[in-house]
Amino acid sequence: MSVNVNRSVSDQFYRYKMPRLIAKVEGKGNGIKTVIVNMVDVAKALNRPPTYPTKFFGCELGAQTQFDVKNDRFIVNGSHEANKLQDMLDGFIKKFVLCPECDNPETDLHVNPKKQTIGNSCKACGYRGMLDTRHKLCTFILKNPPENTDGNTGKKEKDKKNRKGKEKENGSVANNDSSDLSEFGPPRGEDDDDEDWGEDTTAEAQRRRMEEISDHAKNLTLSDDLERSVEDRVNMLFDYVKKKKEEGVIDSSDKDILAEAERLEVKAMGPLVLTEVLFNDQIRDQIKKYRRHFLRFCHNNKKAQKYLLHGFECVVDIHRAHLLPKIPHILKEMYDADLLEEDVIIGWAEKPSKKYVSKELAKDIRSKAEPFIKWLKEAEEESSGEEDDEEEDENIEVVYSTSVSVPKVETVKVPVEKDDDIDIDAI
Repeated sequence: MSVNVNRSVSDQFYRYKMPRLIAKVEGKGNGIKTVIVNMVDVAKALNRPPTYPTKFFGCELGAQTQFDVKNDRFIVNGSHEANKLQDMLDGFIKKFVLCPECDNPETDLHVNPKKQTIGNSCKACGYRGMLDTRHKLCTFILKNPPENTDGNTGKKEKDKKNRKGKEKENGSVANNDSSDLSEFGPPRGEDDDDEDWGEDTTAEAQRRRMEEISDHAKNLTLSDDLERSVEDRVNMLFDYVKKKKEEGVIDSSDKDILAEAERLEVKAMGPLVLTEVLFNDQIRDQIKKYRRHFLRFCHNNKKAQKYLLHGFECVVDIHRAHLLPKIPHILKEMYDADLLEEDVIIGWAEKPSKKYVSKELAKDIRSKAEPFIKWLKEAEEESSGEEDDEEEDENIEVVYSTSVSVPKVETVKVPVEKDDDIDIDAI
């Protein structure tokens, strides 16, 4: 899921988004470390090398950092929660990404190691200035300029080689310092003030740029949306659902949300979005309240049910202390609401995944769910062994006591009304 680059901006239509940080703790004892799983994607959204925010975390936490660029592994020693690192990332964005004039993240850094300066320019408002280099990260940036670590490395290296080849043909010697910084300002030794590497800052120029951005947004069509990546389309659905909730019309928007998910061709992933927007530590009440919303996606759709379980794991991750002891109760309520089928739950329980939460938490969640899973398997075995002429008005139901953490199993008479042909609109 994505968040605004500048999280102080609450506007859901804010165009600058970044993925939410995913942190995974590995190792034990002195060897414990935190891997920023999606640091490359986060850094790409910020237009900064992934080593910069990783090193920033190290500076702020007083911890060592490790970079394995080839394998996209960016590590901070010690155990650190994703939420804590996300808050810390806000500090990096404020100091090294946002324009000090317009708070826009469309900025570039211009590093001059010889003069020990780091310039900052904004493409949106034309701001041009210098960063305060007192932060420890600036020492790292001066030693590792952006051109050596960003996504254009390959292109720049190729251009550099081409320039060198031409210079050798002409019998001249390449000036590495000048060619390295050709894209970031004046060559070394020249007066920086002689070269204006900002954009036109007149009011008319700014107005034209804003109109271009607005026109581009207005011209987005259905085909444009479908050409986007799956992640982008899921983020669009997230913004749509969040807007419905903020407008206070979420309760009656279940059909609209389904239609939007189908339009974006991400119907199966709809429950993943709904869990993030609609569920919190009061999930047991919210399952009943938003049953219709989830049922539109999950009814007879096992893939959607799997995404619902993944979304449920993410909610547990955020509210561990409150929800971990209640996992069997929550799963039972999802099952009773016809949101999950037996084989989907059992399959999920047998294969812990580290795609959405840490492997350790995934195993812990399934361990807590074991009483319900055991009951589910036993009930399934009993029902498969029964003859058709046996009594159908008795069934085993799990009754959960709120006073103890371990669920009690009681035999009670309940009517069996599992009808596969559920009329969602009649609920």
